[in-house]
Amino acid sequence: MSTPTSAPLAPDDAPPIERWRMLLFAVTAGAMVANLYYLQPLLAAVAAAFGREVTDAGYLVTFTQAGYGIGVLLIVPIGDVLDRRRLLSIMMAANAAALLAAAASPTFAMFCASSLLIGITACATMMVIPYVASIAPARTRGKSIAQAMTGLLLGILLARTVSGLIAQAAGWRVVFVSAAAAVAVLAVLLRRAMKTDPPRGRLRYRQLIASLAAVVRAHPELGRRALYGMLALASFSMLWTGLTFLLSAPPFGYSEAQIGLFGLVGALGAVSANAAGRLADRGHARLATTALAIVLLASWGLLALGAHSLAAVIGGVFLLDVGVQGLQVTHQSVIYSIAPEARSRVTAVFITSCFAGASLGSALASALYAAYGWAGLCVAGGLFPALLLAVFLAFTPRARKA
Repeated sequence: MSTPTSAPLAPDDAPPIERWRMLLFAVTAGAMVANLYYLQPLLAAVAAAFGREVTDAGYLVTFTQAGYGIGVLLIVPIGDVLDRRRLLSIMMAANAAALLAAAASPTFAMFCASSLLIGITACATMMVIPYVASIAPARTRGKSIAQAMTGLLLGILLARTVSGLIAQAAGWRVVFVSAAAAVAVLAVLLRRAMKTDPPRGRLRYRQLIASLAAVVRAHPELGRRALYGMLALASFSMLWTGLTFLLSAPPFGYSEAQIGLFGLVGALGAVSANAAGRLADRGHARLATTALAIVLLASWGLLALGAHSLAAVIGGVFLLDVGVQGLQVTHQSVIYSIAPEARSRVTAVFITSCFAGASLGSALASALYAAYGWAGLCVAGGLFPALLLAVFLAFTPRARKA
């Protein structure tokens, strides 16, 4: 196999990405990743439709997130060799088909399988962001990544609001039909907006996947940032899976639409993404990481009061999303500057680690809530940012670009 090389980077004096293209990339990233989260406010409704306990349905989130991690690990690295425009078209078409299969599922088992496939094919999100990083000039790369990540993060958070409102009005199956239609439209628009990549080496898949370990060994900061991302996403997923259990039960007893509206609270935290991107561009990634990890830890202290306080839930959700969103942008601003020749493989390592954490968090949320209630879930949720902060501070003196 000839050595894979990334598409040529934009020269430093190149103009920034056009606004309309940047908007399309951000919307695509948001719409694709939203497919992982439409289910969260619908857990009670889906469980009832298939005759299951709501905590059993919580494991569907784990299926979707695990599928996403598998897709990022096994498919996204191909973007370092094959034309990303063609690859995205294929993945988005497959994602639309998986969403339609979920909408038509007659059994819980088929819905589980469809959820796994939705997650695997939604990894197209992580082909868009490396593409943005490769076509943005260096002086605005952090800003461009932050804009794409803002779209992605808004997709994560607004997915819950959109799915809750649609499910309340037309049923949960219509949520997945609507998502499939959106993906199909974006696939057509994106194919028109992207340029074809030049040839970058001949693909031998086994060697390409094996090279992931070499990339991590060559760039220790990538391994560290992957660990930090895993811990933050585990905390994030614990909240958003467990929140449905809390809000659908007494004393709240909220409907799908009402639970989905909490995504708007988290969406306000997306403002932190652009601020984090600007800090990273100015060389302050270390400061941003420390401050945002502290914010994430503090959010769980507030959330612990939320069993009987709506204000505490709202405040905790906001702080948690500020922390997680800002951390994700900071991490990606760092990792995309250390190995431009292997950007898709860097993405695969980082995002696989993140969604291993997300899968763990959603599984723990179901198990801990069933065994120990909201208080037990909050204690475990706070342990993840505490560990993140401890590990980061331990490595800071030895990591100049941390």
